[in-house]
Amino acid sequence: MGCCGFDAQEQSAEELLSSYTDEEAEKYAQEVGVKPRPNETISEIDETGAFIRQPNSFIQKFGDKEGDLKAEAGRYAIYWAVGCNWSNRPVIVRDLLGLQGVIKDHLVTPSGKTNKYGHGFGDQPGHKDPLTGADFLSEFYKRAKPDYTGRATTPTLVDIIEKKAVNNDYHRLTNYLEVQFRPFQAEDAPDLYPKQFRKEIDEFNDWLFPHVNNGHYRMAFCQSPEAYDEAYEDFYESLDKLEKRLETNRFLFGDYITDSDVRAYVTLVRWDVGYYRNIGPVKKPIKDYKNIWGYLRELNAIPAFHNNSNARTLALNGLPKDNKKLFKSYNERILTKVDFDKLWADDGERRKLSRTPDEVFLRHKPGETYEEYAGEISDTIWNSSSWEDRNPKNGTLSVDASINPLKGLL
Repeated sequence: MGCCGFDAQEQSAEELLSSYTDEEAEKYAQEVGVKPRPNETISEIDETGAFIRQPNSFIQKFGDKEGDLKAEAGRYAIYWAVGCNWSNRPVIVRDLLGLQGVIKDHLVTPSGKTNKYGHGFGDQPGHKDPLTGADFLSEFYKRAKPDYTGRATTPTLVDIIEKKAVNNDYHRLTNYLEVQFRPFQAEDAPDLYPKQFRKEIDEFNDWLFPHVNNGHYRMAFCQSPEAYDEAYEDFYESLDKLEKRLETNRFLFGDYITDSDVRAYVTLVRWDVGYYRNIGPVKKPIKDYKNIWGYLRELNAIPAFHNNSNARTLALNGLPKDNKKLFKSYNERILTKVDFDKLWADDGERRKLSRTPDEVFLRHKPGETYEEYAGEISDTIWNSSSWEDRNPKNGTLSVDASINPLKGLL
């Protein structure tokens, strides 16, 4: 029997989600004392109409110092959403590193029909989280920080023993998995974050965030033509730089996949099938960027990338069933008929750019100890409490993004 007195096999996940009403969500919210989800198009808009994303609030580091969070098997779970690029990152990295048996994961859904209370567990029996019994993601935030007033976001790393949020810092969460969880990784796990190159990777990641990863949201959530135009031009100028960089580099830093490639992939894989719907006229589809398109297809062929963030799933996710309306979306009319396996097939051409065409991952040095590999993960300006600090104009590089500063080194 299910947790609410019925056989969980009687209803599919889709049926469970469709049965989740706003009245039920309201009832649960009153019982556990959570508040409605803040609206970012109101609370995160500056005086120019630009969208300035809220900083992450749960940013306690994993590390070896007193007070740091400690890596531990079986204690944590990543709560994520199919459509959220930020939350696709840690599950991809977790799978690449072979940490599936160490860190659990769980997908969230909207709560009720209107999602008034944010992420919930609508596709689960009783509309509750099977790992903790929670009704809403925000419960973990409330338990960890009772006075928290921001949005409960994905990804959230939850301590499933204490049932509280411990980290929602998508800027650095993958780095903790790569470094602090090194003792738990598979024997042949790749080195996505080489110690000697972390400064360059961090700097590039902090450029990717405002100009590429957050580019869609800056266009989709802004409230003035001026803010929209600025975000639009910024994004496409940044794509031009990535296109040039990838002309002579198999991956963003050379021959091997790094943490930065995960971040670029999760944004660009969804542009032509999802993001385009919210931004108005598209200057150029991603598949028309020859180098970026080939790069994405090669990454998509790797199971950890494809299984956790692929174009077909993103294109068809959430489409209405039996829509009888005259005007149907492009995704309903066209993308449901596309052969994504054929469209996204890797032609192998980018192998020619590499000195090691048969190997896409850098491997750890034989005999390398955790102490040799470990190190404190850097801070990022994007978690500053200051709106001025989080202005996208602060996303600068010491070397133009079109140039790989580690050419020939990685």
